[in-house]
Amino acid sequence: MKIVIAPDSFKESLSAEAAARAIARGVQAACPGAQTVCIPMADGGEGTVSAVLAATGGKLRHSPAHNALGESITAHWGELDEGTAIIEMAAAAGLDQIPEARRDALAADTHGVGELLRAALDAGARRLILGLGGSATTDGGTGMLRALGARFLDADGKALPPGGGALARLASIDLSGLDARLAEVQVEVACDVDNPLCGPQGAAHVFGPQKGATEAQVEQLDAALARLADIARDTLDHDARDHPGAGAAGGLGFAARAFLDARFRPGVEVVAELNALDSAIEGAALVFTGEGRMDAQTLRGKTPAGVARVAHARGVPVVALAGSLGAGYQELHAHGITAAFSLAPGPVTLADALAHADSYLADRARDVTQLWLAAGKRRL
Repeated sequence: MKIVIAPDSFKESLSAEAAARAIARGVQAACPGAQTVCIPMADGGEGTVSAVLAATGGKLRHSPAHNALGESITAHWGELDEGTAIIEMAAAAGLDQIPEARRDALAADTHGVGELLRAALDAGARRLILGLGGSATTDGGTGMLRALGARFLDADGKALPPGGGALARLASIDLSGLDARLAEVQVEVACDVDNPLCGPQGAAHVFGPQKGATEAQVEQLDAALARLADIARDTLDHDARDHPGAGAAGGLGFAARAFLDARFRPGVEVVAELNALDSAIEGAALVFTGEGRMDAQTLRGKTPAGVARVAHARGVPVVALAGSLGAGYQELHAHGITAAFSLAPGPVTLADALAHADSYLADRARDVTQLWLAAGKRRL
């Protein structure tokens, strides 16, 4: 009997790979004869590279880069077979890298993301997969493009300083130095949001406050991104500001679409394809998935919903395990999640839940497997 285990990471406690191992341990405790197949998953945000490499055996690479404040760091990315590279923008420009007291919404910059793309190109990549999510930036992806050779100039022809705030003075974009190799590669964006670049649902208004932007700075950044979109439209003869996902990662989605002609796909769909999830589920009797919190938002491109779609197409039941179940999680039942369970055995503090996530996952997986076997749905 084959049981597939395909969870996302449990933020601040377990990677997707560690979560899969914990669930497998619980399944084996209840059913020692089961064949457990672990497929760590992600949705394009933090943990995507490690999940894909764990499932595919790709190579973890490290390259010098700069974080969102321009400080030198070493950032990771993944090298897969057949010239494919996978990069998380958060590895170089992530919000978690910047202490709350030091966050600067106006100056934060995606230069490091461009450095990672350039490193992948130097390694011979012909297909670039860029995961968006967890950014500290609202610069419209201009830092990334600057690292790849573009120039963003003011009315006097001088280069603008890093960050989204400076884009209010943008007068022209010089693409003559843009890395020529970009025209020869396929760029894919793994993204689970559909926000436009500007406006009430745009990058600054929706995501700016969590990056440290004040109410006044949100308005300033939104106007600056609109200026970027105007100059980009005049430079490229097309307007990408309203493309779904243009507002992702502080407008990095806009830059990828407008300047790199990137193809946008749901992050979980990209990861499922790379990790061969569909092939793994073929012939399975049961699938486990999960993430830190499940609620109605899980349907918007999160890992459990994506795993459920693949399993449902093959008629395989899916059990989801989550750190907590929030409002509207019941909606998942109509989308392929057979049942969902929270991990904690009773009232516990957040610190306790994070510290014991591994054992809680194993315990719940054991209980679910025992119940499932006792119900007579499947037998060895």
